[in-house]
Amino acid sequence: MKAPGFWQQGESRLLASLLAPLGWIYGKITLNRMAKPGWRAPVPVISIGNFTAGGAGKTPTAMAVVTALQARGETPFVLTRGYGGHESGPLRVDTARHTAADVGDEPLLLARHAATIVARDRAAGAHLAVSQGATCLVLDDALQNPALAKDFSLAVIDGGFGFGNGFCVPAGPLRAPVSGQLEHVDAVLVIGEDETGAAQALAGKPLHVSHLMPDAGIASRLHGTEINAFCGIGRPEKFRATLEALGADVSGFHAFGDHHTYSDTEAQTLLGIAGHLPLVTTEKDLVRLKGSPALDALAKRATALPVTISLPEPLLDTIYRAIDSVRKR
Repeated sequence: MKAPGFWQQGESRLLASLLAPLGWIYGKITLNRMAKPGWRAPVPVISIGNFTAGGAGKTPTAMAVVTALQARGETPFVLTRGYGGHESGPLRVDTARHTAADVGDEPLLLARHAATIVARDRAAGAHLAVSQGATCLVLDDALQNPALAKDFSLAVIDGGFGFGNGFCVPAGPLRAPVSGQLEHVDAVLVIGEDETGAAQALAGKPLHVSHLMPDAGIASRLHGTEINAFCGIGRPEKFRATLEALGADVSGFHAFGDHHTYSDTEAQTLLGIAGHLPLVTTEKDLVRLKGSPALDALAKRATALPVTISLPEPLLDTIYRAIDSVRKR
C-alpha cells in the first residue's frame, strides 16, 4: 500500500489528530510486545530495523552488514519474515526456484548476498540457520519483533522522511513512540541528509550517516538519457529523485504501493507507455516481474538500478565488538 500523504512532516495534521487515539493504542501494543524476552540463539544476533512503517533502507543496510561480516570470515545467515510471500517457513530461499510470490521480494535480493531464511517464527528460523552452518544471524526488519534476543540492534532512518508527522500508525508512520523504541536500539544509521531533524530525537544514541550509492555503470548510461521509470517501494519519490540526480531525463514516472504485485494489464500498460524509451525500475521491483508472458516481457525490457550502502567504519567496529563480546561469555 502507499503511505498516506498526511503521514509526511509538514502536511495537514487534522486527520492525524483524529486518528491519534488509535495510534496511541497501536504504539502501546507495539511497545508491550517489544518488551517481551526473546529466545537466546547460540550464535550472535544482529538486528536491522526502523522506527516507521515503510522503507527506510533496511535491505541495502542488511546487505552491507552481511558483506562486511563475510569479509571478516563469518558465515552470516539473514532471517526475514518474507513480507509479501505466502511461505511461512522456516525455509532457505532458493533464488532459482522461489519467486516473490513465494517468499517476498526482499528475501530474493538478500539471498543473492548471503544464505537467507524466511520464517514467520524467528526462533524456528534461527534453529534452521544454525543447523546449516550460520556463525551469526542478521535479522531484517526486526526492531519490533521480540522473538530473538538481540546482541546488537541498528535502527535505520530515511533522512528525507525521518519520523514523518510524528504520530503512530494509523495516524502516522511510527510503529511506536520513538522514545520507547530507542530503549531497544544500540545505534542509529541515517541514510541521506537529515532533512527533517530526526537526529535531534535520538537521546544521545550513537549516530552514523551513510548514503545510497547507485551502480556507477548504469548511472553513467542513464546520464543525459530520456527515460520512463516505474517502481513500487516505500518512497517512490526517492527513486525519482535518485534518477534525476544522476542526470536522467525522466519523462514519465509511474508509482505504485510498496511491494506492489504487478498485473498483466499493468505490465502491458507500462510497456506501451515506454515506447522507444529506456524503462528503468528498482531491483526490488524487477524480482517481482515473473510468472506470465506479460511480466516476463516487462522484466526483459526494464533496466534495474542497483543501490548499495557503504557502512562507516566506526559502526562496523561496534558490530564486530558486539559479536566478539558474545563469544567471550
